[in-house]
Amino acid sequence: MKNDAAEQQTGGSEGRPRYQNHVAVAIVLVVAGIAVALGQYKVPSVMPALMETFGMDMASTSMLMSVFTFVGIVLALPAGFLARRIGAKNLMVIAVAVLVVGTVVGAFATSGTMLVASRAIEGVGLVTCGVCAPLVIRGYSAPTRVGFVTGIWALWISLGSFFGGVLTPSLFGVVGFQGTWLVMAAIAAAAGAMLLLYLKTPEGGIFESVAKRAPQDAALPRARVRDLFTRDLLLILGGFLMFNMVLISMLTYSPTFLQGEGMDPTLSGFASTLPMLLAVVTSPLFGVLADKTGRIKLLQVVSMLAMGPCACVLLTTASPALWVAAVVMGLVGLGAPTMFLITYPLSVSKVELMPIAMGLLVMVQSLGQFLGALVAPMVLAGGWMALGLFVMVLGLVGTGLLALARMKAA
Repeated sequence: MKNDAAEQQTGGSEGRPRYQNHVAVAIVLVVAGIAVALGQYKVPSVMPALMETFGMDMASTSMLMSVFTFVGIVLALPAGFLARRIGAKNLMVIAVAVLVVGTVVGAFATSGTMLVASRAIEGVGLVTCGVCAPLVIRGYSAPTRVGFVTGIWALWISLGSFFGGVLTPSLFGVVGFQGTWLVMAAIAAAAGAMLLLYLKTPEGGIFESVAKRAPQDAALPRARVRDLFTRDLLLILGGFLMFNMVLISMLTYSPTFLQGEGMDPTLSGFASTLPMLLAVVTSPLFGVLADKTGRIKLLQVVSMLAMGPCACVLLTTASPALWVAAVVMGLVGLGAPTMFLITYPLSVSKVELMPIAMGLLVMVQSLGQFLGALVAPMVLAGGWMALGLFVMVLGLVGTGLLALARMKAA
């Protein structure tokens, strides 16, 4: 694109914002995101050991993960308001620090209750980072590179869950529970320091212009908050809710179904997480395609269309079709998170509303995961095919909502 290098490094023509190198911004953000996601996903692979260490039963141990969802529902929207007050980058650095504190508290936990409380503190950090990072992307990256940076950032959960599952058992075996938690805290602290030291507010960018508002403009009038809830924004949020319900249902129950069909536990885990691994390719690819073609609605609808049918197959068959569905979900369906992070901000009418809008998006994400975890077991009472058809319908409803939304490139 014309003058990209100038825009990113020197500001291009006079009066243009001076943005930082988009590749470096993407790397700094995704490293911080992975470090934060490690905080959430360090638990599943060592859950039996934690149950033994703290004398917890399955119900109380499940709270070590579900507390993140509750925190997201409650705090995502307030985090958006706070980001508007103190700046997205500043709040993201604070969020990483909060996660470090929560992890250190957990390292010295003496009971299951204290460990759950430390997880709630970690959840505050994770949710706040999820709100702030898309704002940082749009404030620190040239507009022509937002899709690419968003595509890299969208990998934070996929890679965080992957590395959490791989690193945690090995660390646990070598340094034990307390050592593992302290190592994870150190990783997050290093990532937060890199975020603090590298990202500099672009001169003339949206963050600088917001920061220079007159003091009397700091409060956001209620009428303008109501203006956030447009038809198109609500349709996109509806699609995002459906996406999260489909994904959490598949990730939670597909391994159980496959093991019931006689598949080895290790292989069943690989099959259900294969889409997440393939997202390493898909996420940045969809971001680049959005930058280059501007066909953001087509990319959004096509990616969402793949989710429901693929999730249905992953929950209802152990035949070779399973692997086809896993690959299609990974290479097409999981382009959806990148596209949501691109199309949703474009449906926000004013830049001043962006922090609150991102808080709303993360709240809907948490709500979708909560509802998926709540409703799927009820549907499963009717059998695996009932659950498969349920997630397929959710995916198709989400696709329909997105097809009705008006979307246009920046």
